[in-house]
Amino acid sequence: MLTRFHKMQGLGNDFVVLDARAEPIRISPARAQALADRRTGVGCDQLIVIGASDKADVSMRIWNADGSEVEACGNATRCVPVLVGSNCSIETAAGILTANLAGDGATVDMGKPRFGWEDIPLAYAMDTSAMPVAWGMLEQPAAVNMGNPHLVFFVPDIDAVPLAELGPTIEHDPLFPERINVNIATVLDTGHVRMRTWERGAGLTLACGTGACATFAAGRKLGKLGIQARLDLPGGALSLAENGDGHLLMSGPATYVFTGEIDLARFG
Repeated sequence: MLTRFHKMQGLGNDFVVLDARAEPIRISPARAQALADRRTGVGCDQLIVIGASDKADVSMRIWNADGSEVEACGNATRCVPVLVGSNCSIETAAGILTANLAGDGATVDMGKPRFGWEDIPLAYAMDTSAMPVAWGMLEQPAAVNMGNPHLVFFVPDIDAVPLAELGPTIEHDPLFPERINVNIATVLDTGHVRMRTWERGAGLTLACGTGACATFAAGRKLGKLGIQARLDLPGGALSLAENGDGHLLMSGPATYVFTGEIDLARFG
């Protein structure tokens, strides 16, 4: 039996999306990893399953390319209203998010950032605004939870940082019991940032929506950024703003690429 899949992307962060609203689809870590393989599967950074929900319009589950299930993915969240064709509320492991169609993509209310060491989580208590830790040239990061755990390093030049080398070391450091996403950012002015991300379970990525939110949140907390900003990622730009309730609003493109059919039984 063949199952229809949808290939979508947001700023080059690409997804295989399965629509399970009418009938549940079984996904295991091995199946997710096999589908994500770019040589022997369909290929993606994350596998997304859209399902039914009794709390929101739809539900969303997310698996990284290594088969690990994660709580949140900002770029994928923008793809959901594009796929379903309307504004919607989305039940995720990180809570219920609201996504509204806008321009060539969507605007998502990503909720409030959390900064407590236990919220990240860290292995032990410390100041999350300027953590007293370092890995090579990267030091004193801020830690933010945007539904998933992030570190943010503000550096003079993101292109001078060997993120492909430092990223996996930081991701798997024992300080982070659930591993960590690693963001490096250069503030050009209070409304403009350049950034790159090493994504937990996926590696270097062209864009990370929750990483952009975490970077904006850290910049706001440290007084580096104003109430709204443009964040330039390798795959393109996202717009971030903080509303009166302290929620972060993320706006950016979401693109439907193509559809196809697969025999899921061949993928474990």
